[in-house]
Amino acid sequence: MTKILLLSDTHSYLDDRILEYAKNADEVWHCGDFGINVAEKLEKIAKVRGVYGNIDDDFIRKHYPETLSFKCEEVSVLMIHIGGYPNRYTSLAKEKIAEHQPKIFITGHSHILKVMNDAKNNLLHMNPGAAGKIGWHQTRTMLKFTIDGEKIENLEVVDFGAK
Repeated sequence: MTKILLLSDTHSYLDDRILEYAKNADEVWHCGDFGINVAEKLEKIAKVRGVYGNIDDDFIRKHYPETLSFKCEEVSVLMIHIGGYPNRYTSLAKEKIAEHQPKIFITGHSHILKVMNDAKNNLLHMNPGAAGKIGWHQTRTMLKFTIDGEKIENLEVVDFGAK
């Protein structure tokens, strides 16, 4: 069983509460717009997988790709910062979903927390919202869940309240 912490759009902001959740995770997945020093702090705590976002600098872009496809246990995962939503995916997302056929497709960028099934592509779409303080979102959120073999379980929204 692998404990996952999923966040996005930190925009250079990490507080102690986020770090405590990271300490209890086996892996931290970050779906872009890390900002300054976020990746380095998270990497000291747990294994980090992620993609760069539209605000990320050359340092992040050198260490994290635009798209990431991987397996966690028996679950295939695809991550793209700007990917859209079911029936409204970006052209890059459509291309990569067709190529990789993930069981989980993760996006960020919108700052809107959303988890939904995509029956057409037979996947679970996840956007953890925004964990940082910059942006138009009203509340800071992230997701945590476990992967056990082929199962995605114990999905929980972590809501930090108003930014």
